[in-house]
Amino acid sequence: MRTAAIYARVSSEKQKEEGTIGSQLAELGEFASEKGWLVPQEWIFADEGYSGKTLVRPGLEKLRDLASEGQLECLLIHAPDRLSRKYAYQVLLSEEFSRHGVEVVFLRAPQATTPEEHLLVQFQGMIAEYERAQIAERSRRGKRYRAKSGTVNVLSGAPYGYRYVKKTVTANASYEVIPSEAAVVGKVFSLYTQSYLSINAIARWLTEQGVPTRTGKSRWDRSVIWAMLRNPAYKGTACFGKTEQVERQKITRPLRLRGGFSPRCSANRERPREQWIEIPVPALIPEETYLLAQELLEKNQKFSPRRTMEPSLLQGLLVCGECGYAFYRTSTRTSKRKIYYYRCLGSDAYRHANGAVCHNRPIRQDYLDALIWEQIVALMENPELIEGEIQRRMKKARDSNPSKRRKENLANELRRARKGLANLLNGYQEDLMKLEELRERITPLRKRETLLQAELSSVEAAAANQQTFLQLVSCLKSKPVS
Repeated sequence: MRTAAIYARVSSEKQKEEGTIGSQLAELGEFASEKGWLVPQEWIFADEGYSGKTLVRPGLEKLRDLASEGQLECLLIHAPDRLSRKYAYQVLLSEEFSRHGVEVVFLRAPQATTPEEHLLVQFQGMIAEYERAQIAERSRRGKRYRAKSGTVNVLSGAPYGYRYVKKTVTANASYEVIPSEAAVVGKVFSLYTQSYLSINAIARWLTEQGVPTRTGKSRWDRSVIWAMLRNPAYKGTACFGKTEQVERQKITRPLRLRGGFSPRCSANRERPREQWIEIPVPALIPEETYLLAQELLEKNQKFSPRRTMEPSLLQGLLVCGECGYAFYRTSTRTSKRKIYYYRCLGSDAYRHANGAVCHNRPIRQDYLDALIWEQIVALMENPELIEGEIQRRMKKARDSNPSKRRKENLANELRRARKGLANLLNGYQEDLMKLEELRERITPLRKRETLLQAELSSVEAAAANQQTFLQLVSCLKSKPVS
């Protein structure tokens, strides 16, 4: 008896609630029974609420692991777009399953046995990808149109101080003021613009007064107060399209500690203020108060004591050995001078619900910088220590080899981008799309190809560190530091 596995996917919570994934599994199970194939219960994989434009899905990951073990003979899927909405991903997964000897059977697609049938399956994948892009573009245009019409249902939800009222047959969606929360919003702006309390002080005051947050928590975070002070909805104009998704450019400290790799290659960025679309809503504070708050926020950003315009030797490099939080630079002023310190984020009681999580005390910047610099000079005068450290790091790089994995991932992404460009050109040559559609879709692919190529070149350059290390060791041996 032939053994088979089943894979099903739905991309939205609505489809999940409506049980469409159940209908897929039932139809696939009936097909397997008709063929007389055995489907073990643990070989039924389902991804509920996962988009088809990504490969990072728990069910799909388990399925690929099972196929790599060589136990799987056949895979049943409802349609190619259930496997992926991107044609390049469909080809990638199909080739991967084929290498492991797995036959992929789609119930809603012809079984590809001839070159013509293979071409038809490929076109179905291209059309599915085109439909996804078309749906996304129509959704974006529709939201933009409704935002310009003054409809609030295009926003993600009502901020603190408001209640979202759903659309009815006789009225559009709207914001309804919650008096208790509106009083808190007014108090926050008053404390910031009139009492000149800091954002930390306002958060502590609300926590001490026992004011509940929107989620019911008793502790207020600084980020919530900061976002509240910047939200233009409180002056009567909620805004749509404030942020956009862009390629990731900044490598944060947690990401750097993981070797610079993240499954997410995008980040959110704030759009220019003139591109925001204003939607009228009930105002909670005067416009003058809101503008004064923005002015104070801008001044605090420029003239805050924490603003480190003069970077120190170890700034952004220190990590606490007790709690794992980063050190930041702070200062205090005596009667004669200003003294800088490195302080652990975990030692700040106001940052954590149950008080400080670390007992490390602040460290004088000048003392620690001098100590580390002495160690660096001593290290440079002892090439044997440098050689030993370089050999250790080279061994670790050979064992873990994160740069090689990153290079392979980038190469795969680059191949998929180029394959997508080729598919678009083939689709245009076959009169499947117009020239305007081709220009619109090919621009982001060209941009992504350029970014991937640049990042791949950077990784390849970094991979040459082994030879650079050896040259450094030889130079240090032959030329002692004076």
